[in-house]
Amino acid sequence: MTSLIEPNDGAVVNGPAVDAPCASDSNASDTGTRTAIDIETAVATELETAPVEASGFAHFGFAPEILEALATVGYREPSPIQQAAIPELLLGRDLVGQAQTGTGKTAAFALPMLARLDPDQRTPQVLVLAPTRELALQVADAFNSYAARLSRVRTVAVYGGADFRDQIHQLKRGAQIVVGTPGRVMDHMRQGTLDLSGLRALVLDEADEMLRMGFIDDVEWVLEQLPEQRQVVLFSATMPAEIRRISQQYLSSPAEITIRTKAADAGRIRQRYLTVPAPHKLTALERVLESEGGEGVIIFARTKAITLTVAESLEAHGYDVAVLNGDVPQAQRERTIERLKSGQVDILVATDVAARGLDVDRIGLVINYDIPFDGEAYVHRIGRTGRAGRSGEAILFLTPRERRFLGGLERAAGKPIEPMEVPDNATINQHRLDRLRQRLTGALQQSHCSDAERALLSEILQRVAQEQGCAPEQLALAALELSLAGKPLLLQGNDDFSTVRAHGPGRDRDRDRDGQGRERGRQLRRGGREERPQGPPEDDMERFRVELGWRDRVKPGNLVGAIANETGLDGRSIGRIQIFDTHSTVDLPKGMPEEVFTSLRELRVLSKPLQISRLRNTDR
Repeated sequence: MTSLIEPNDGAVVNGPAVDAPCASDSNASDTGTRTAIDIETAVATELETAPVEASGFAHFGFAPEILEALATVGYREPSPIQQAAIPELLLGRDLVGQAQTGTGKTAAFALPMLARLDPDQRTPQVLVLAPTRELALQVADAFNSYAARLSRVRTVAVYGGADFRDQIHQLKRGAQIVVGTPGRVMDHMRQGTLDLSGLRALVLDEADEMLRMGFIDDVEWVLEQLPEQRQVVLFSATMPAEIRRISQQYLSSPAEITIRTKAADAGRIRQRYLTVPAPHKLTALERVLESEGGEGVIIFARTKAITLTVAESLEAHGYDVAVLNGDVPQAQRERTIERLKSGQVDILVATDVAARGLDVDRIGLVINYDIPFDGEAYVHRIGRTGRAGRSGEAILFLTPRERRFLGGLERAAGKPIEPMEVPDNATINQHRLDRLRQRLTGALQQSHCSDAERALLSEILQRVAQEQGCAPEQLALAALELSLAGKPLLLQGNDDFSTVRAHGPGRDRDRDRDGQGRERGRQLRRGGREERPQGPPEDDMERFRVELGWRDRVKPGNLVGAIANETGLDGRSIGRIQIFDTHSTVDLPKGMPEEVFTSLRELRVLSKPLQISRLRNTDR
């Protein structure tokens, strides 16, 4: 039985602490290994004190073609997860790795897989399962980058939302590596277009996310179809009981590696929160973007509907905004990510599922417009900034009722989250002046016009000056006013967010709930009380059952009000409600913390216990 020691003590190999394994440590690799690494201390010290000839990727024994490709993409030193995992995988061992996104785990499994490939075998030798299309494409791109000098090695990505026939054509051409989402991989296996008889290794990337999205049954089905002799690699940011069961059932004496990254991430990302009533969130968001917005911004919202509301509001105020949610077609999603990377779009509004695996270095600010339901989701969200060793900013929006969840997020992040105020007029105006001065200075230092265009502009200035008899300073002021495009330079009016409208936000929300309740009631009664819901919940929602129904005289508004008051959720974040004779179903955002679920189980509505439970069968 292996054990996990505290950081800074090295690795435990069924006994005393030793150094992390390398390619020649065959004795250490014969038994289960669990390596705990603290990026800020143990591994950093080890890499700094290691001999120069032992540094880099060369000591792993990779072929020159792989080393050349790594040099091209700028890889010089292996990250902690790579240092620990690559030797084990080169030996063909199964492996369980616990590491957050951004720690270099893709290279940790891709490089040894490439090193062990047989380029003459044209059928798949490596299969990587990823929870989302974006992550599958990202992993496939990484394989292509590392194999750029291996001319006979091909990688194919298969995922839903793309042309099935095109994927069949690519698979028929021959590929040693297939990266895909579970559902589409199953489709190809059942159609006979994906031959895994010669498979040597399976990688489960972000296994906990596949569990959260309901793919674990699909993953197990794929595992059961594979050849008996194969290597299995499992990476996960967290290790819930179901993921641990998968590793125990399908992996053989795996090496176990845990990478601790929270301290390092916390040092690079400044985390702040502001408290604002729900009706004022959009206005507060616009003010935050005015004073804090920089090169690239991701705004996380809880549901698809909220992403659209936020994007429409920002577009109305002149921002270039893109949306990423489950309803966006795959081709558009890919174009959106490329536009974000290239700087054509500076603000992305996204749901958690849509942004999973998103890796864009230029993101300087992450805004949690809606509070995530668990600490791991929060850590994942803010990890979209502070990439590639850069610093980043993260701002969390909280309604007054959501303040009680702050402690849990701080524990997950490993550091306090600083309070901040909604930027006032003076702060925003100073930011506008600074930005105008920077733009003017940049235009003086680097022109975006050709010499011919500059000559024409100079001629226009001279002609206007002669015609109007004005000084150069007056012309410069007129040009600056023209650049404002009719918008005021300074923000005026009330900027006090410390008070709420006299009637309070609750009344508006209550009216909304009552209206929603009446409309839902009318819709349900049209087809009878036992009408079934219109399909499963949205990707970012989960369906629950409560033991109250028509016989208890419960209405949708009763359930929305009680749940919103108990959880601090905005009523708009609560999804479809279906009321039957003896029970009801409610769709709530995924990732509900256990303490919130416990409080809901004890909740009473109309003086009767709610008795909420998760539904396994999402059809009812």
